[in-house]
Amino acid sequence: MRPSLVLASQSPRRRELLGILGVPFEVIPANIAEVPDRGESPEQFVVRAAREKGIEVAAGLSNSVVLSADTVVTIDGLILGKPEHEPHAIRMLQQLSGRQHVVYTAVCVIDQIHGEMHEGLEKTKVWFNSMTDVQIIDYVQREEVLDKAGAYAIQGFAGVYISKIEGNYGNVMGLPLPVVYDFLSRTKLYF
Repeated sequence: MRPSLVLASQSPRRRELLGILGVPFEVIPANIAEVPDRGESPEQFVVRAAREKGIEVAAGLSNSVVLSADTVVTIDGLILGKPEHEPHAIRMLQQLSGRQHVVYTAVCVIDQIHGEMHEGLEKTKVWFNSMTDVQIIDYVQREEVLDKAGAYAIQGFAGVYISKIEGNYGNVMGLPLPVVYDFLSRTKLYF
């Protein structure tokens, strides 16, 4: 019998993407404060957050493989987290309008069977077309954006404003499948 694969995330997008691999898994969300430390770069923060999520969930388990991830949207070196309210989402989208930004997703796999941890960081550049304030307000009212880093979902209506990406599409959704597949393959438990 294969050990339990646990996704340490409540993100419906991560559940959807992980489901593509065809490996049964259960969801146990982590509950950590996702706040960058002073002087911490976006890359350092996202790797630390993914690791802390995995460690927290793994602490309550045994003989499992825990997959955790964290995603940040960055522009000009600043992290755009999840907006607190609609006006905040509108300001974020105004920052992204007509510009290129970077999405980082860190992935951590804690393999309790072999006593190993695998960590990786994926980077994707995303180009937004210019959006008018009317288009931004329409988008914010059209889709639920308050649970999304950067106030947008590439797989939703925001996709009509994204002219180009450089890197992994799943990474922008919150789970780069090539990295996940590689790490799970290393466990030799699922593939």
